[in-house]
Amino acid sequence: MRQEHITKMHEQAPKVFGYSIKEVGDYRESWRIFRIMSELVEGYQFLRQLSKSVTILGSARLKEGSTYYEIARELGSLLAKNNCTVITGGGPGIMEAGNRGAHEAGGESVGLNIELPFEQVVNPYVTKTTSFNYFFTRKVMLTSPASGFVFFPGGFGTMDEFFEVVDMMETGYLPVVPIVLVGRDFWQPLVDFLADRCCDIGSIRSATIDSWHIVDSAEEAFEHLRDLEHLNELCHLSPNNFVCETEIDWKIFRIMSELVEGFELITGTINGMTVLGTRSAKPKNEYYEAAYQLGQVFAAHGYPVMTGGMGGIAEAANKGAFEQGGTSIGIGLKSEIPTQRVNPYLSKSILFSFPFIRKLMLTSPSKAFVVFPGGFGTMHQFFEILTLIQTGKIDPMAVVMFDRAFWEPLHMFIKKNLASEYETISGLDDELYQIVDDADHIEKVVRELNGT
Repeated sequence: MRQEHITKMHEQAPKVFGYSIKEVGDYRESWRIFRIMSELVEGYQFLRQLSKSVTILGSARLKEGSTYYEIARELGSLLAKNNCTVITGGGPGIMEAGNRGAHEAGGESVGLNIELPFEQVVNPYVTKTTSFNYFFTRKVMLTSPASGFVFFPGGFGTMDEFFEVVDMMETGYLPVVPIVLVGRDFWQPLVDFLADRCCDIGSIRSATIDSWHIVDSAEEAFEHLRDLEHLNELCHLSPNNFVCETEIDWKIFRIMSELVEGFELITGTINGMTVLGTRSAKPKNEYYEAAYQLGQVFAAHGYPVMTGGMGGIAEAANKGAFEQGGTSIGIGLKSEIPTQRVNPYLSKSILFSFPFIRKLMLTSPSKAFVVFPGGFGTMHQFFEILTLIQTGKIDPMAVVMFDRAFWEPLHMFIKKNLASEYETISGLDDELYQIVDDADHIEKVVRELNGT
């Protein structure tokens, strides 16, 4: 049943992205780079029209009449009446509600839509809109101009967007602005998981979690957004945020350069195994040792091992592959240097200034993702992969989580809140990943799911 669901979902996908490149591992077609660049340039030109923006994110499946639809509609109205621009993904559900409230109050109502293999129509309450083919370019635009973020109950896409935003703030790629979570019953189990599990292993600071605002009404949400600064008037040096510039400047050429260099590096890499997890794991730690063993197992079977190239889980997996004589690739961020050098177990590596390019290079040649315990970055990449598979933007692949004891609360959050109570994902979507407890089992699962 699961395989039939995924196959049907992906029938149109090769017409969109041309997945056959994975068979030969050549990512250097110039049309792809120019299409990415055109989306970035056009997106930033579009964003220059906006001011004092608040981004509202949440499920497309929560319909008119539902509690959260009405709260989002009311919040959109409150924001518009206070001269805020409301930005959403432009689709139905919570997005429609936020746009509708702003539109009915006479405010600016913006939709940043995504082109999907199955049609997603822009809701009728958008006053300004643009559309994107690539999820990562759309997410850059959803986050860059925002003076605040409001997250309603949602599915994999909302989780991806939430964790990307808080990760980018934590790592300095976005300015710190208010984070408002609407729906205590929905969000509290996730927040508890992060506080109990991720803080415990040192991958998340409890102060960050404490800074979020969990509310149950539009009025409560608005109280945390009432005195927003107009962030678009500030010029941040972060490579991810240059919407405030008068013109699209030299950074566009830097992005193009990184795309070319990145695609050149990964060309020839087929069936890559991407390993994610906390940087706080040290040698002799159980997670470090399991990742080391996994790197050896993958290399012994001819799989290239790909990581973020730094310490912790990345170092362990690279070390296992390197010492086994396999291909060991590190794809990292320059912002993490020199506080943490790339690990010494890489057969080839590259560092990027732009996080979205780094993620693209980690994803493009991957045949499987193995997710060890980690923090915001690990969580955000996990949910991004699930979103891309779910929406038919990439080929189905194995997604395996290591250590059931760690991940069980998150798994139950997905099954109970997303799949069952709020129905923000389908009953089959929670089968897009598996949880295991040993490295040999991971390799077996990967081979079975990928048909190798």
